Amino acid sequence: MRVEFQNLSKQYESGRNILKPMDFADDVHTLAVIGPSGGGKSTLLRIIGGLIAPTTGKLWVNSEEIEQNESSLQQYRKKIGFVFQQGGLFRHMNAHDNIAIPLEQVHGFSRTEASSRAMELLERFGLKDDWKKKPAALSGGQQQRVAIARAIAAKPGLLLLDEPTSALDPEYTTEVLDVIQELKEDGLHFIIVTHEMGFARHACDKAAFLCGGSLMEYGESAQLFGQPETEQLQRFLGKLLEWNL
Repeated sequence: MRVEFQNLSKQYESGRNILKPMDFADDVHTLAVIGPSGGGKSTLLRIIGGLIAPTTGKLWVNSEEIEQNESSLQQYRKKIGFVFQQGGLFRHMNAHDNIAIPLEQVHGFSRTEASSRAMELLERFGLKDDWKKKPAALSGGQQQRVAIARAIAAKPGLLLLDEPTSALDPEYTTEVLDVIQELKEDGLHFIIVTHEMGFARHACDKAAFLCGGSLMEYGESAQLFGQPETEQLQRFLGKLLEWNL
């Protein structure tokens, strides 16, 4: 999945630059976006996902320019799967309907096709017996697995995950990361914003380090973690490792 952008930036009405102008071009398979809080990671992911518009710059995905008008963005979003920090599930719907109804209403599946696809994914992610449960009756890890199932149900070209484990206990974090690893093994392309450095280093082919709204480093994950070039990345990784056993 080819992702390119030129002079991409985002400035809030207050005048604060959350993303400074940046350029990028590469084939994305599994990419981890890391960096300190407030560095622009989630903003960049939302721009790539067509959820917010950049202040400046252009974006291309698979050589197709993403036009920043609502009609074009609606069609583009259908090709992208998105998983938020808290899952973003519809609280009044059960697990099955959270997956099936978007397939019907957004992607044009028949009711039978949508239900079959929903049950297929729920079974795959160990949730077959929980299909009638609403989000409040599911654990955090189960909710995120439903959210991932919904995001991949229409077989998107690219999956975007915005800190999908940030609100989870360690055991549930492992559940979710195992699912993402399984999707990688299936060949699904994804970009994940994460603070799980072990996952970023060992499960993602490439990593990007954002700090202060700038893309400070980018490259092979092993290289980025093993031989960080900038003082900012060295300091960031050093802080994370300070309390590791």
